[in-house]
Amino acid sequence: MLIEKLNWRYATKKMDPSKPVTEDKVARILEAARLAPTSSGLQPFELIVVTNPEVRAKIQEIAWNQAQITDGSHLLVFAAWDNYTAERINGMFDLVNAERGIKNEGWENYRQMLLNMYPPRDAQVNFEHAARQAYIGFGMALAQAAFEGVDSTPMEGFDPDKLDEILGLREKGLRSVTILPLGYRKEDGDWLVNLKKVRRPNDQFISSVK
Repeated sequence: MLIEKLNWRYATKKMDPSKPVTEDKVARILEAARLAPTSSGLQPFELIVVTNPEVRAKIQEIAWNQAQITDGSHLLVFAAWDNYTAERINGMFDLVNAERGIKNEGWENYRQMLLNMYPPRDAQVNFEHAARQAYIGFGMALAQAAFEGVDSTPMEGFDPDKLDEILGLREKGLRSVTILPLGYRKEDGDWLVNLKKVRRPNDQFISSVK
């Protein structure tokens, strides 16, 4: 049950480098992120899977030396589009048309609305919008990792400009948003592993409008 797995998961502080995550589990975690809903179905982000030890060591240096980056077996980097362009928007609409085998007038009108709205906007506004979509995929990956019994650590604690440089993201029209090491907890040495999960109670978190 997903809720049980979400209660099991925590931001793992110490990972066991001798226990790699199997590729089939990683593939399902990536697929969960790929299937995430995004605004207008544009999927304005990409995932970079980093397993190279030398590259991960460089990333660790610009991420507060957090050990999970190198002790885990996989590092997922969520990178958002740096801007919405006509080419990117048309690419997704054309893909939908090709996959569905139909061309709908309402859908084409919607395409034109986005083309009129998004590309003229400031690039930073568009990046921030794309980054919010990346976080949806990020959350789906977190949940799927828990479902697979894989530990993970959501991280914003890194220098995005330097990470972009390490991975050559700007040349691809991407900017890093967040990162997610995957691995298995090493209970001895992890100060957080046995602490109770604490969240605000429902009456302080959920309200109803009836």
